Amino acid sequence: MLKLLYSATSPYARKVRIVAAEKKLELELVPADPWQDAPELVAANPLGKVPALILDDGTALFDSRVIVEYLDHVSPLHRLLPENPRERVTVRRWEAAADGLCDAAVAARLESIRPDPTTPSVALIERQREKIGRTLEFLERELGEREYCVGRALTLADIAVGAALGYLRFRFPDIAWEAAKPGLARLYRRLRERPSFIGTEPPSA
Repeated sequence: MLKLLYSATSPYARKVRIVAAEKKLELELVPADPWQDAPELVAANPLGKVPALILDDGTALFDSRVIVEYLDHVSPLHRLLPENPRERVTVRRWEAAADGLCDAAVAARLESIRPDPTTPSVALIERQREKIGRTLEFLERELGEREYCVGRALTLADIAVGAALGYLRFRFPDIAWEAAKPGLARLYRRLRERPSFIGTEPPSA
């Protein structure tokens, strides 16, 4: 069985778990705290980041983008990355924007909870929140009135965006993107009805 080292609050790990659920792939979920340098996690990923996927031969894959591509090819069920090169790169473009939104949100979150006596950098947090705002505007504009981010069926683009939006709901409810971005709110409501999303929500989402 594939083993996933993960954190329940990580949007990157959630993206992987949603992909696995959509592909009907069973994962052994192993909680790993990236802030404690857990030995198994560091052995799997020298960067000490989640998620990390341990294959049945002991090989470790890390970085969510690498892992989801592998999972998409393990099972032919419901391809999430199109074969067509143009469509594929379009999906990857959405994923890059969604992951970048997560990067900014995680950076802002970590800066806001820096322990005393260190004072969080207001300028750094504001800079990351500006990135979040710009990216939300970009995603809303790109989505328009479409039902899905790319094409006429669920792809990795929708999953990546859904994981990013879910993280904002979890950590930054004050951003209130659901009221300000009706297209993204519509997409997220639809995604949250899927069992793969319901079963992977953060603890307090």
